[in-house]
Amino acid sequence: MARWQEPPPIPAAWQRCDGGILALWWDRLRATTSAESAALYAAGLFTEDRRRPIAQWYNPALNAALLVAPESSLEWPVQRFGIFYAPPGAGFERVHSAPHEWSPRTPREHPTQDDAFLGAIAEAERFLQAEMSFV
Repeated sequence: MARWQEPPPIPAAWQRCDGGILALWWDRLRATTSAESAALYAAGLFTEDRRRPIAQWYNPALNAALLVAPESSLEWPVQRFGIFYAPPGAGFERVHSAPHEWSPRTPREHPTQDDAFLGAIAEAERFLQAEMSFV
């Protein structure tokens, strides 16, 4: 790949932190809906830190975050990674993107979970690069 085709790096202010889902997500979602609705959102993703893999970026200077995580219920025949954004200061948004899906019933067929996860990460990183142009 030629240097000019390589994606620009993630802005330095955004730190990758995949250890556990940040409390910021629960606080933001609860502030925009209710505790009951927040608990059910994305099959309980923000109340039960149980599903992996995830990828998160946090910008402490802006109090903003970006998350890639499974968003569909484990019972669904097709699983999907969602991209979620907590903009500077307040709020909560789901980033609408290409579907990053896989079928657990056929784990070796493409797209696999890894394919879907890597695709969602690449799209999230492009989102961060574009978003920083406006902040």
